[in-house]
Amino acid sequence: MTEALSTGVLIVGAGPAGIRAAQTCVAAGLHPIVVDEASQAGGQIYRRPPSTASRSAKDRYGSEAGKALALHKCFDQMVSHGQVTHLSQSSVTAIAHQSAQVLTQGGIKVIGYENLILCTGAGDRLLPVPGWQSAGVFSLGAMQIALKTQEIALGRRLVLAGTGPLLTLVAAQLIRAGAEVAAVLDTAPMRQQVKGAWAMARARPIVTLRGAYLRAILGRRYQAGVRNLQITTNEAGPTQIGWQDHRGQDRRTACDGVGLGWHLMADTQLADLAGANFCWSPEWSQWLPASDPAGRLGNGVYLAGDGLRILGADAAECAGQIAATACLEDMGRARNPRKRVHRRYARMQRFASGLAQAFQVPQELISQLPSDTVICRCEGVELGDIQAAARRVGPEINRVKSQCRIGMGRCQGRYCQFAAGRILAEMGQVGPAKIGRLRAQPPLRPLPVSAALQSESVKDLQ
Repeated sequence: MTEALSTGVLIVGAGPAGIRAAQTCVAAGLHPIVVDEASQAGGQIYRRPPSTASRSAKDRYGSEAGKALALHKCFDQMVSHGQVTHLSQSSVTAIAHQSAQVLTQGGIKVIGYENLILCTGAGDRLLPVPGWQSAGVFSLGAMQIALKTQEIALGRRLVLAGTGPLLTLVAAQLIRAGAEVAAVLDTAPMRQQVKGAWAMARARPIVTLRGAYLRAILGRRYQAGVRNLQITTNEAGPTQIGWQDHRGQDRRTACDGVGLGWHLMADTQLADLAGANFCWSPEWSQWLPASDPAGRLGNGVYLAGDGLRILGADAAECAGQIAATACLEDMGRARNPRKRVHRRYARMQRFASGLAQAFQVPQELISQLPSDTVICRCEGVELGDIQAAARRVGPEINRVKSQCRIGMGRCQGRYCQFAAGRILAEMGQVGPAKIGRLRAQPPLRPLPVSAALQSESVKDLQ
């Protein structure tokens, strides 16, 4: 039978935002339930390795080691003192009627809640590249997880491509760990990066300098303003990634592992199921939940961290405190957060705006793709399939989805929606906001039939 639980506050995600939200609730005398997909709290940026790991915290987290260890200790103490119920290695697959369906190691749990704080974080923004469905091609996030948790590089000779701070961070982490990184290919032109860097430096000069230092570690491996990426595999020889440098010269680099990523996208699917309204953000090129400054969505639902805006780990800590405080205020347990938390959060928002400006995705990366390029790797949907569907039903993303299965695979559109929206907008000669967004559908994660059969409440949540 399905196990039923209830709580005053359910927190989804145990990264920086979720940990600080839990800490704020505990300080007010509440006992929240925290659901997280990882085995230990920390989130992606402060992901923890197994106990057998040999690398030090300094090697793993760099200049952020102190923050990582402090967050780990904070959460572990709350759990050991019985102040928090932590459901690790668990995924929320559906939300409805103030209940969450959670897939755990032991089966399905249905958790009733009075208030819900979503700290779902962000995932890789991926763009289709000819040949990216080949073996040995990973997201930058996957490469970072393998390095942090298993202490391995996903290949003997690596090429990383895309744009955004994660590109240079992962490259520098791999190099420090002893991996061979042959090239780091950034599609953002240097002029654009410099323009955004001024805004970043005004808001957070030290963090901006750290980014410049990581860039210096890469040396001549780093190339800005790259175009026309193509991945080719050959049984008789190594994988090669073809690219065009900022001067227009064609180049090829041999490798056996490729990491791709164009900054990050907020994970908003649970917010969608929880009833959020969405607005198109030109700054972030994404549909984002509409909330008040404290993260309120209404009806006892709150958002914090990168699942609301891509602001980074430090801002996520602030957002977790702010959202939890708003929740407490609405519960009649008023707690005024320190003004410095709000000031710090505002400064990080300015920094993130500069970051978004520096690492925009050039439209030509998508508009110049050949028609046989795979756009949806889960379902094998090619660019030509999307174009043919749009000619039949018009450039609206959910109608196109019904025709060619774009976004119907395992990732539920997390990796293909951005590119599909750009493709349809170009076909319809309209802005991306006119194309619509893929609506979230439960279950958000693959659900074993054996687990689904345990639950008599699954249908009620779908």
